[in-house]
Amino acid sequence: MTAEQRQTRIIDEIVAANCLEDGMTVAIGEPSPMAMIRHIVRRRVRDLTVIGTGLALDLLIAGGCVRKVISYYAGGGYGVPVVPAFRRAAQAGEIDIWECEEGILTSGLEAAGKGLPFLPWRGGVGTSLPEVNPDLKLIEDPINGEPLIAVPAIKPDITLLHAAESDAYGNVRHCGGPGWIDLFLHRAATRTIVQVEKIISNEDIRSDPWATTIGGADAVVRMPYGAHPFYSRGYYVQDASFAQDYFSAAGSGGDELDQFLTRYCREPGTHADYLERIGIKRLLGLYEY
Repeated sequence: MTAEQRQTRIIDEIVAANCLEDGMTVAIGEPSPMAMIRHIVRRRVRDLTVIGTGLALDLLIAGGCVRKVISYYAGGGYGVPVVPAFRRAAQAGEIDIWECEEGILTSGLEAAGKGLPFLPWRGGVGTSLPEVNPDLKLIEDPINGEPLIAVPAIKPDITLLHAAESDAYGNVRHCGGPGWIDLFLHRAATRTIVQVEKIISNEDIRSDPWATTIGGADAVVRMPYGAHPFYSRGYYVQDASFAQDYFSAAGSGGDELDQFLTRYCREPGTHADYLERIGIKRLLGLYEY
């Protein structure tokens, strides 16, 4: 190991939260690092461009943190085809929406990860996507002459991920493999912060190097139950009833949503405070095995 690699990457959750500043482009992995999301809402960070999906994206919009959304999926799962705060903000013109689908998003992230200004993508050719998103340019393939879409690089200032384990040097393991686009988000970003369920020894990492999904993340934060109400593979399942409570509050808006945000985001000063508010019985009921 080099001297830099031997330097610990573990930081406190408050230090991690303070890395987020107004106007940044922030990418959110899946399952979402909800402990960090709540810190963003609590700190009232503003004017973010958010690359994210589902409840995490919606919570940031509900908290007034978002100016622009880059998302291939703004649904909340079964029974929630469009998340409520996103729908309300989009209809009111309060947020900008960068229209895309999964292939376009990952092409833009891959371009940033490779240091390229754009990458070509075939998906979306013949649709209205280049019309509703003028950043997508129709081009002609110089080899075969077929039409393609040039997708500009999408570069997050910070990517926030949740994973199972890491050692002190930022060598991360996702249980069962990384989330769907976590590695795209990591490679494209200027900086990656990973919250994990558990810190393990470097000896454990070296004993099974192929299990490492991210080598040398910029910072690691120990956050047991940090994905709640989402799942964390190998640790706990999704708290579906809590997620439904949020969607109900967000759908109602007004005082009900404000009370939810106050109770679960603004008042708990730390992740431990949040877990106390959720309650040990509820958390233990989410064990995966």
